[in-house]
Amino acid sequence: MKLRIIDRYILRELSAPFFASLSAMTFVLLLGRILQLMDLMINKGIQITDIGKLILFLMPYFLLFTIPISLLLSILIGLGRLASDNEILILRGAGLSLYRLAYPIAGAAVLALAVTMSLSLFFVPRSNYATKNLLFSIVRQNASAGIKEKVFNGNFRGLLLYASHIPAHGNFMEGVLVSDNRLGKEPNTIVAERGYLISDPKSMSVSLRMENGSTHTVDMKRKSYRKMDFTSYDINLDLEASAGQRSASVAKESMEMTPGELIANIRAQKGDKVAVREMAVELNRKFTIPLTCLIFALLGIPLGIRARKSGKTRGLTTGIIVVLLYYLAQLGGTALTETGKISVWIGLWFPNVMFTLAGTYLLVLSAQERERGVYWQGRFSSFFRQVKRSK
Repeated sequence: MKLRIIDRYILRELSAPFFASLSAMTFVLLLGRILQLMDLMINKGIQITDIGKLILFLMPYFLLFTIPISLLLSILIGLGRLASDNEILILRGAGLSLYRLAYPIAGAAVLALAVTMSLSLFFVPRSNYATKNLLFSIVRQNASAGIKEKVFNGNFRGLLLYASHIPAHGNFMEGVLVSDNRLGKEPNTIVAERGYLISDPKSMSVSLRMENGSTHTVDMKRKSYRKMDFTSYDINLDLEASAGQRSASVAKESMEMTPGELIANIRAQKGDKVAVREMAVELNRKFTIPLTCLIFALLGIPLGIRARKSGKTRGLTTGIIVVLLYYLAQLGGTALTETGKISVWIGLWFPNVMFTLAGTYLLVLSAQERERGVYWQGRFSSFFRQVKRSK
C-alpha cells in the first residue's frame, strides 16, 4: 500500500507539467495553421464548421509529436523538483531502488506509447486523408479561396488565371485575364471586365463565367489573328490538380495509408525503387515516432534526478536539448534514406538505438551512484544517532 501511495505521488508530480506542456506545444503548433484558417473564414467565406473539422483533423498529427516531448519535460521537471527538495534521496534512504522508483514513470511511458502508436497507425493516416478530401471539397465549392488578386494562378490544369482586383467578400473578380492552353499549342487569351466562379455541389464542378470581354487567338502557322467579343463566356475549370489535391478515386499518398496499405503497395510496386523507398520510410516512421515515448522516459529518469536547484529551469533546458538532438538525428537519417544513400533500417532506426543505449547507460550509472550515496549516508546517519544516544 505504501508503494502505491509513492507511485501515485510521483505520477501527480508528473501530471501537472505534462498537461501544461502538452497544451502549450499543441497550441503553438495550431497557432500557425489557425491564422491561415481564420483568413479563409473571414475573407473567403469558408464556414466555421469546416474550419473546426480541419482543426480536428490536424490534432492527431500534432499529438504524435507533442505527447512524447511533453512526457520528457514532465519527467525532467517532476523528478527535478523531487531531487531539488531531497525527496528522491529520502525515498532511496527508505530502501527504494532507482529502478523501483521508475515503475510509475514506466507505466506512464507505456500508456503514452499506446496512445501515440494508435495515432500513428490508424488515426493520423485517416485524418490526413480526410483533411485532403475536405480541402478538395472546400476548393471546389469555393474556388475563390485559392485565388489572390494581382497574382498569376496556375492551379487549374491548362489555364493561367489573373485578376487585377478581388473584393473582400470574394464573390467576383475584376479585370480578368485568362490564358487557355487546353485546345492547341497556341494559347487562347481571354480578357473580361468581370468574372464569377460558379460551383455545382451535386456534380462537384466549378466554372468561370466572364462578362463583357473578348477572346484573342493567334495562329502562327497561318499568320492570322482572330478576335471575338462576348457578353457572357463560360469556362469549365479542371480542379483535379487544384491546390495539390486529388479526388478520392486517385491512390492515396504514403502519409494517408495505414501499415497494411503501405505493405500492399510496396509489394505491388517492386519495380519503382523511388516509390518503394518513400513508402518504406513512411512505414518505419509509423513505429519509430511512437517509440520516442519509451526513449524519452529512459533518458528523462537519470537526467531528472541529477537536478539540485531550479528543477524546472534545468528540466526545460535539458528537455529542449534532448529533443533537438533526437529529432535532428531523425531528420538527418530520414533525408539520407530518402535520397538512397543509406538503407531504411539504418536511417530510421539508428537514432532510436543510439538514444536507447545512451539512456540505458545513464540509468544504470545513476542507479549505481545513488546506491553508493545512500549506503554512506545511512552509515553516517546511524553513527550520529549513536553519538546522540551516548550523550
